[in-house]
Amino acid sequence: MDRTSDRTAQDGPPHLEVSAVSLSAAVLPLLAAGSSSASPSPSPTPSAPTVPSLREAHESATNAAGWVEENWSTWLAIGLRVLLILVIAVVLRAVVRRAITKLIERMNRRGGASGGTALSGLLVNAERRRQRSEAIGSVLRSVASFLILGTAALMVLGTFQINLAPLLASAGVAGVAIGFGARNLVTDFLSGVFMILEDQYGVGDSIDAGVASGEVIEVGLRVTKLRGADGEIWYVRNGEVKRIGNLSQGWSTAGVDVTVRSDEDLDKVKETLTAVGERMSKEEPWNEMLWGPIETLGLDSVLLDSMVVRVSAKTMPGKSLTVERELRWRIKRAFDAAGIAIVGGATVPLEGAPAAADPTAGVAAPSAYASTVSPQSIAASPIPPPSTSK
Repeated sequence: MDRTSDRTAQDGPPHLEVSAVSLSAAVLPLLAAGSSSASPSPSPTPSAPTVPSLREAHESATNAAGWVEENWSTWLAIGLRVLLILVIAVVLRAVVRRAITKLIERMNRRGGASGGTALSGLLVNAERRRQRSEAIGSVLRSVASFLILGTAALMVLGTFQINLAPLLASAGVAGVAIGFGARNLVTDFLSGVFMILEDQYGVGDSIDAGVASGEVIEVGLRVTKLRGADGEIWYVRNGEVKRIGNLSQGWSTAGVDVTVRSDEDLDKVKETLTAVGERMSKEEPWNEMLWGPIETLGLDSVLLDSMVVRVSAKTMPGKSLTVERELRWRIKRAFDAAGIAIVGGATVPLEGAPAAADPTAGVAAPSAYASTVSPQSIAASPIPPPSTSK
């Protein structure tokens, strides 16, 4: 009995402690749930960013490596294709530009050897030919570079599987719209290109472009700048030029018309003009401006009281007006010394001819009947018929 009671006394407290712990574990959640339903829930606090675990990082790296392993051949092929296109475009551009440069140099040398070809034209000096060749080469190289690089850019876009149909369609529509809106600009540009290729004029030439005339100070693909005789600057659009008269290519002609009386000695007039021409051809700077002898061509016209003698000479381009002024000056002084009268303008009466009669001598005196209020006009006016109205 004592042992049993002692065992029971020893085992009792532990059994009571376990039941108390289990009771508290069952009651505490219920109390917590009741308190949470009774009181408002607090705002959630921001949680710290979750750090991927080592396993997740390993899985991500494995997926990326697998994607690269599956697509590396495709990207490598695209990269090699793009690189090949760019290399071919750069090499082709360099070859074409070099070929254009060689062509321009050959044309320049050919123009220097024989200046009568269609491409070279009538050029005066090597500097003019060099400037024209450089302008032509610059235009051709720019066009070649634009075509080659533009084609290469389209091929690169096609390599990346980009649909070029919308782009080309949009470019076509935009090109048509720009063509309609800027047709004058395109006309000016094309006209400027052909003017340079055909060497119609250059810097320093004196030209007559129809809309304006003067010395060319700048030649562009769209606009040509001229310096007029009064110092003004004309901006002429190349597309508006319908005709061009170049006064500076090849040679010019200086012509002077000398009007003398019809009773002058023609042999004396011709000798005086010949002496003036020979003397002027031997003096500087006229001997450089004159590219031929000063010739007396003969009578250009014969009138009742005067006759016109034509004098002409071949001169350096653009120097015809200067030679004409000097020639007129010398002819006037030589004729004054030789006693030859130069006439012109109004009719000059010949020496010894009777003076013309007074044109008013045959006009009668004014009549008294010219005035309608004079007594003579009133007396001579008819008598009006009697009025029949009452």
